Amino acid sequence: MMRTNSSIFHFAIIFMLIFETRTQLSDESEFLVNRSKTGLFHVPKDLSLKTTILDISQNYISELHTSDILSLSKLRILVVSHNRIQYLDISVFKFNQELEYLDLSHNALGKISCHPTLNLKHLDLSFNPFDHLPICKEFVNMSQLEFLGLSATWLQKSSVLLIAPLHINKVLLVLGDTYGEEEDPESLHNLNTESLHIVFPRRKEFSFTLDVSVSTAVSLELSNIKCVLDDNGCSYFQDILSKLQKNSRLSNLTLNNIETTWNFFIMILQLVWPTSIEYFSITNVKLQGRPDLRYFDYSNTSLKALSIHHVVSDAFSLPQSYIYEILSNMNIQNFTVSDTHMVHMVCPSQISPFLYLDFSNNLLTDMVFKNCGNLVKLKTLNLQMNQLKELVSIVNMTKRMKSLQQLDISQNSLSYDENEGNCTWTGSLLNLNMSSNILTESVFRCLPPKIRKLDLHNNRIRSIPKPIMKLEALQELNVASNSLAHLPDCGTFSSLSVLIIDSNSISNPSADFFQSCQKIRSIRAGNNPFQCTCELREFVQSLGRVSHEVIEGWPDSYKCDYPENYKGTLLKDFHVSQLSCNTTLLLVTIGITMLVLTATVTTLCIYFDLPWYLRMVCQWTQTRRRARNIPLEEVQRTLQFHAFISYSGHDSAWVKSELLPNLEKEGIRICLHERSFVPGKSIVENIINCIEKSYKSIFVLSPNFVQSEWCHYELYFAHHNLFHEGFDNLILILLEPIPQYSIPSNYHKLKNLMAQRTYLQWPKEKSKHGLFWANLRASINIKLMEQAKK
Repeated sequence: MMRTNSSIFHFAIIFMLIFETRTQLSDESEFLVNRSKTGLFHVPKDLSLKTTILDISQNYISELHTSDILSLSKLRILVVSHNRIQYLDISVFKFNQELEYLDLSHNALGKISCHPTLNLKHLDLSFNPFDHLPICKEFVNMSQLEFLGLSATWLQKSSVLLIAPLHINKVLLVLGDTYGEEEDPESLHNLNTESLHIVFPRRKEFSFTLDVSVSTAVSLELSNIKCVLDDNGCSYFQDILSKLQKNSRLSNLTLNNIETTWNFFIMILQLVWPTSIEYFSITNVKLQGRPDLRYFDYSNTSLKALSIHHVVSDAFSLPQSYIYEILSNMNIQNFTVSDTHMVHMVCPSQISPFLYLDFSNNLLTDMVFKNCGNLVKLKTLNLQMNQLKELVSIVNMTKRMKSLQQLDISQNSLSYDENEGNCTWTGSLLNLNMSSNILTESVFRCLPPKIRKLDLHNNRIRSIPKPIMKLEALQELNVASNSLAHLPDCGTFSSLSVLIIDSNSISNPSADFFQSCQKIRSIRAGNNPFQCTCELREFVQSLGRVSHEVIEGWPDSYKCDYPENYKGTLLKDFHVSQLSCNTTLLLVTIGITMLVLTATVTTLCIYFDLPWYLRMVCQWTQTRRRARNIPLEEVQRTLQFHAFISYSGHDSAWVKSELLPNLEKEGIRICLHERSFVPGKSIVENIINCIEKSYKSIFVLSPNFVQSEWCHYELYFAHHNLFHEGFDNLILILLEPIPQYSIPSNYHKLKNLMAQRTYLQWPKEKSKHGLFWANLRASINIKLMEQAKK
């Protein structure tokens, strides 16, 4: 046990020095070298020249040479504990002028030789088999020495005198197994230290006369005290404790690893009580026998705090009431009894000065302090890790504790039933820890009204019920590791600033949380099974509007758990569009899109006269279908006309007086509607038949033409036939100029034809008429000749 405590202390010193060193280094990995537990037999040769901290403890190194660390000129901390070094010449460190911390404890050292220039702050030579104190005259030059660890079998006053001028903060003295055969009780009188820790030999009855009341010591720690044979009082140790009254500066006393009787244990308490000691700690106690019923004198004490940790007893039955009465009536402010298997504690017989009680890790039941009205000054009570079961009993226990502010009843088996009766805590309670119990959501109906900090983590809470009593003073709430499915509403916790709700069952947290809890300055909600669906999108967005200093564990602890394709994805990397999540918005968007599309299509249809074209296509298709249904012998598929002429009725005079005579006199057969249309057939069908039976379709264009709907039909069918038959059959004659603005918007084919095709323009001069007719007849005759060859 002692070695453990010593190791903890050494670790703390190393940690502080390492931390101080790290704060001064820019690249930690280059300066800190840890080769502990690596099976070394020698100091490694591959160390960086910049090494500042070197740990080679727990290896098999038996020697240290100057060459081992010669190049490490910047070395500040060297830990070589738990090796096999038998001899050390401290001059090996003469080139390590920055060395401040040297740990050579737990080796096999029996002798050292010193070097005058070494100036350490920490030197540990404890737990080595030295016969005499390993103190050199050169130690007096270590003016900065703060910690000195020593081992010896014989203590010599002359050796201690060598370091008497030094003011050392802490001295650790480990006495060898044969210590006590030749003993000088006054050997430590000249030691100048504020803190002295003496480790007596193990497994040996305490029979030492060493005077440990060092005049400069403020803190004294004694380990390995065994006195079980002398049941009358362990006189040797009793003398040591009696001499402590000589040192009025001593205020801290710690006793470790005690094996004694119940009677002497109580006597130890009685001996310390009237001294100047203010803080008394007893750890790792093994007690034998049964205590005698003796009076305990509480008068004239300076004691402020007593701590008793880890007590075991071999007695099957004890006068527990006597022991509990001694403990409960102690007139001190701070009292700790932990890990002692204590099953009960009685109420003090009068108003107690206790301000702090720690009875953790015992076997206390719901009967503890039942109906106790003498703890009115108590501010802090720790009943962690006991056998408490009914919360109502604890509530009733606190009623008379008018000053109680902090209560820890965690790690018990507490439960609460709303039907158990009234739940009225003491009104002073501010901090309550009920974690690691079996409480359910009903506990929210049994809470102190002025509570500021509430810890309910690791229980069986599935929800925070509504309505519950308003906890307007609650500032910090810990409900981690439960089964909560939702974040709480701060309507009941109007002052809540810290919320810990990680490791629950929250899958779809509400985005309204931060609006409800506007005073939140810290929330830890990670490690929950978040479902990364549309419902989570708004919460993630709300997190983005909050400072990352407020969101504890962000982003690493916030991951998707569902669906499978998102599992493990950080919430900050989860993105889904608003459109795909908002059904109303999606329907509105689709509706608007359809309306816009419909309006666009309608506009285009009107602009391009699509209904008219559809009607024409339908009529043309029906006509061709009827034509296919007529018997083959009735179909005259041979071309009967050279040209079909389309013109406006207003231009019929020119057609009949000019166009027809000049073409027909050359034997060109012309198809005109008034003489070629078949009675009984529709106009559209006649137009289609005439166009299909003519090589060419001649269109006489004029302002009158563009105003005629039938001319438009004829132009459409002729143009359609051009694509269907696969050859050019259109001839355009511009009788009169047609301004673009006069062409209706739905005459797109006419506009395109006039823009893309060559047309014949009727000349006003008679001298050019002959050339016009020649060109027109040539365009028809050329085609006739090509057809004749076929």
